Amino acid sequence: MNCLQPSALILAEATTAIKNRKSCKAGQFEKTEKIKFPEIGREMSSPGIRNRHPGKGKGDQNVEDVPMSSSQQYRKQNADNVGLVSFLTQPEDPANLGVFRILFGILMMIDIPQERGMSGIATRWGDSTLCFFPLFNWLKPLPVDWMFVVYLVMFMAAFGIAVGCCYRSSCLLFIITYWYIFFLDKTVWNNHSYLYGLISVMLLMTNANRYWSIDGYFNESIRNTCVPRWNYWLIKFQIFLVFFYAGVKKLDMDWMSGYSMTGLSKKWVFDPFRMFVSDEFIDLYMVHICGLIFDLSEGFLLLFDKTRPIGVFFGSMFHLMNSQMFSIGMFPWTMLASMPFFFRSDWPRRLSRAMPACFVCFLPLQDDPKVDTRFTERSENGSTVSEQRAGECQERYIYIRKTFLIGLASFYVIVQLFLPWSHFITQGYNAWTNGLYGYSWDMMVHSWSTQHIRVEVVDMATSKSNFLIPGVWIAGFSRRKSRWSSHPDMTKQYATCLARKLREHAELNISDPAVYFDIWRSMNRRFQQRIFDPRVDIVKAPWSPFEKPKWVLPLMVDLSPWRSKLDEIEQKALSENNNYTDVVFVADFPGLNLENFVKEDLNASITVLEGTVVVEQGGHNVTLEKNEVHTVQSNDTHIVHTVSQIPSCWMYLYTNTTLANNVTLQQHEQEQRTHKRNSSIWKNLTMVEKFEFFMVKKIFLFADSFQDAFKAVRNIVHGRQKTGSDGKEEGSRQDHEAKDTSDE
Repeated sequence: MNCLQPSALILAEATTAIKNRKSCKAGQFEKTEKIKFPEIGREMSSPGIRNRHPGKGKGDQNVEDVPMSSSQQYRKQNADNVGLVSFLTQPEDPANLGVFRILFGILMMIDIPQERGMSGIATRWGDSTLCFFPLFNWLKPLPVDWMFVVYLVMFMAAFGIAVGCCYRSSCLLFIITYWYIFFLDKTVWNNHSYLYGLISVMLLMTNANRYWSIDGYFNESIRNTCVPRWNYWLIKFQIFLVFFYAGVKKLDMDWMSGYSMTGLSKKWVFDPFRMFVSDEFIDLYMVHICGLIFDLSEGFLLLFDKTRPIGVFFGSMFHLMNSQMFSIGMFPWTMLASMPFFFRSDWPRRLSRAMPACFVCFLPLQDDPKVDTRFTERSENGSTVSEQRAGECQERYIYIRKTFLIGLASFYVIVQLFLPWSHFITQGYNAWTNGLYGYSWDMMVHSWSTQHIRVEVVDMATSKSNFLIPGVWIAGFSRRKSRWSSHPDMTKQYATCLARKLREHAELNISDPAVYFDIWRSMNRRFQQRIFDPRVDIVKAPWSPFEKPKWVLPLMVDLSPWRSKLDEIEQKALSENNNYTDVVFVADFPGLNLENFVKEDLNASITVLEGTVVVEQGGHNVTLEKNEVHTVQSNDTHIVHTVSQIPSCWMYLYTNTTLANNVTLQQHEQEQRTHKRNSSIWKNLTMVEKFEFFMVKKIFLFADSFQDAFKAVRNIVHGRQKTGSDGKEEGSRQDHEAKDTSDE
């Protein structure tokens, strides 16, 4: 029995070693030779044996004498270190990470001329005298030619990421240029633009160039080598967080009551469902309730093997529908590209092996990956003192490198977990919503309607008052978006810029301007109300990133239950009147007043819903209590004063008398609407023609972008060409501005 125990032990342990003899799961076997265990009399395939105990025969050797593959050595050395760090440093196949790198780089190359604004640089950044809204006031746009260079560098960096050429440098250049453009204009921030920047940072931290890359082609040491498992889990964590936090943010009464996103049931993607359910059912249950359930569960569905097909199916349907309903650039396609990332790490390799042999030249490597010994394998001690010290230094370097990378990834995770809830720190950016829009993952939770913006400038030296067009000195795109009017930090920046511009224009004769904003907005179908105190000079008003501005008026959440009643009142008012009637619901704070001008062709009446108001017009005052109605004069200004102790609420009922009383104009307008609806070129095109039109438009957009970029480089190298007598250069710029305006 004693003589059989060592052999049985050898057989059991050697069998286990053979089963685990892999590199990165799939494994790359070392060269083996046939040996025979004398006690058992059975041949096994095993690596060559090294006898560390001369007094023992082959049959008495321990399994420790059997050399193992690199991944086996790594696992054995960490066998006693069971925990999160050991799990995250396990080697994984680099194939899936490499494919994700390629897809992300390609999508960013498509995104840069479009949503990043490369095609509209001249309009957006060409006039340095305009007002801009950077995150930091010291951050300024470069001259327009150099802005083209920035975009061109960003595009080339995205190309380098896609092909894996100079990978680290490409990631770094993309990060610098992308975040520079991102921080330069807060008016166009959104969640998916923020996500692209995060993915670029994560790719810099990972080894995504070890599969199907130019770097790997020229550098054999990284070609087809394994990556630490945390490279995968870091990106998986971020994608999971996008879904889960978006669901958590939707645990809001506005969303669950169906007030955040209205009118989506009219989109053509819901046509099949409209045959069975009403538009109200689609808006409430399919858009809001199902959207909430999807966001909360999608990340979990993708994480587990058994539920992943369900997650991929619903995720694909969700993102494809979003691509048709919203103009959000590459975001749906980026999220679609992230779904295969949750599959097994070697799925591209297995797919490549299953392809016909004729495609071998175009497919990535099919060989099993190897372990990167610089990261995962401990060095063996040498026979000399110097070699032993060198091995210890190498081992110490590996430990420090691994610890640093894990610590860096952990810090990133902590920041991303905390940042969406950090609004209690950055209170200066808070108004009706928390923080700057873009990094909180509160996607589609808030919908806005702007009824009125008035910009009043008072010269404190002469007390002379003037009114400005809202959005003056702002580039076209940002001016129409008007996001500056709902965030106190951007409103402060705009007021400061206006005051500076007014002082610079001596012909205006305004030496000490005070700027007052009267902005009326509605969030999620509430009453139209003021967002800022119209009595405060925003130029001199204090603002700090860490203190909530006192000149921001609160959202009247106490009036939120009115929304269902407002729908009923609106439907009743429209049914009792003609099709040329509009209804506006207004609420105001005690002590404030609304100054409103009614056009000549409009009949307008005020119906008080709550509180008490005094209507001042033509030198006469009329006091209105709840449910009382008053008709205001057309082509004249009236002032509505709130005199009650509680906020007042009233309804404007506007009727276009020109259309209502002219049957000919009514018929003409109806014919125009019908003709426009029936003669839509896009609707009459076939799918092939639509695709052709889409591709031609994108090709021209790309061609114009790069043509302008190369002209900018030429101007930098050879100097800007002077405008000729024919005005060619100036005309070219005007053409681009007109093109950008039509696209927007």
